Amino acid sequence: MSIKENVQIVKDFFAAMGSYNEHDLLALAAEDIEWIIPGEGWPLAGTHRGHAELAAVLKKASEEVEMKYPKPPEFVAQGDRVLVVGVATGKIKATNKPFRDDWIFDITVRDGKVAHIQEYIDTQALARASQMDASGLA
Repeated sequence: MSIKENVQIVKDFFAAMGSYNEHDLLALAAEDIEWIIPGEGWPLAGTHRGHAELAAVLKKASEEVEMKYPKPPEFVAQGDRVLVVGVATGKIKATNKPFRDDWIFDITVRDGKVAHIQEYIDTQALARASQMDASGLA
């Protein structure tokens, strides 16, 4: 696939994530997709593999994290890799604590499908926003 086609696949994937269109999202993802979300102490951290785990982590994201994107992301591509550079603001719903996350997604497209995602995010900001106090309150 061309670089232009790979960028469009990633743009379509992001649009499907944004509207949580599970059908379109899974159609754009390889069966063996692997999505690595770094960090500890916040709801989405971990390695998520396959369609079932992809759907589960995005459902969890919609339930537990409120996110906005104040400006459109930038797409930078070479070969089968597309880097998506952006910023998100929002809050962790359980704690009602806000965060700002400057992020990069390193995405590999294989045979017209998103096959691998490695996130580079502000894990400290997200963990801090997820942290409850000693009484279990935010």
